[in-house]
Amino acid sequence: MGRRKKGRDISGWIVIDKPAGPTSTAVVNKVRWAFEAKKAGHAGTLDPDATGVLAIALGEATKTIPYITDALKAYRFTVTFGAATNTDDAEGEVIKTAEGRPTDQEIRDALPDFVGDIQQVPPQFSAVKIDGQRAYKLAREGEDLTLAARPLFVEELTLVSRPDADHAVLEMICGKGGYVRSIARDLGQALGCLGHVQSLRRVWSGPFEAEDGVSLEEIEKLARTPELDAMLLPLEEGLCDLPELQATPQGAARMRNGNPGQVIASNAEYGDEAWASENGRAVAVGIYRAGELHPSRVFNT
Repeated sequence: MGRRKKGRDISGWIVIDKPAGPTSTAVVNKVRWAFEAKKAGHAGTLDPDATGVLAIALGEATKTIPYITDALKAYRFTVTFGAATNTDDAEGEVIKTAEGRPTDQEIRDALPDFVGDIQQVPPQFSAVKIDGQRAYKLAREGEDLTLAARPLFVEELTLVSRPDADHAVLEMICGKGGYVRSIARDLGQALGCLGHVQSLRRVWSGPFEAEDGVSLEEIEKLARTPELDAMLLPLEEGLCDLPELQATPQGAARMRNGNPGQVIASNAEYGDEAWASENGRAVAVGIYRAGELHPSRVFNT
């Protein structure tokens, strides 16, 4: 018989404005400790040196993580021109340099090639798995890796400012699975001057914005207090991109047992993925068919 997990049955979302330094996993562990939560997870890794939105789900809210992971995200980042690094960011070793620098207009002219449905090769120092091992582990061991290109949807990529000839500040809105480091690397190559990421901030992710985030210092200060619990956002925040259906009392009871339940349709169409609520609380996520929601995830709240 397995051991029961220690901690509280507490559910919801907390948005952390992650500082540079700690890993995403370390931040999740700190938040889980502060809330004394049984379960916690994040909706999209940030590199240790990156800052900004790290949305963390507790308890039943972890079931909504895929919907935040799949949502659009915005990044603001600074590219340094004139050097390529082995990690595609400022933490790596410089492996090649170039003298030329692009004009503002040359940068703007190059950006459309990185918008829409593109193919992107992840950095060699990334969490992509190769034969069961992380690419960054193999790269640290000196292996020269050939990583396959992956699809990425980029909605927008714009030049925000040009502090000097060696740097450009860009903003990108993209779907899941994107590597900003790869954008900087490939843009530098396209411009003939090389490039890497100097700094990176996730401005927003789905419904969550960095300006509304909580600092790690505040998490530590309020750890294990009612004041910290009050900062928790409802798990329903993770479902904001799905249609909401009102469950009948009988339908809610059936869905909680994993069975199709009657709902009152709103703007959902037959076959849509949607979520059902009772008295404003999420009951289940599933597929809407002919007046019923067929649950794939049930919330025990």
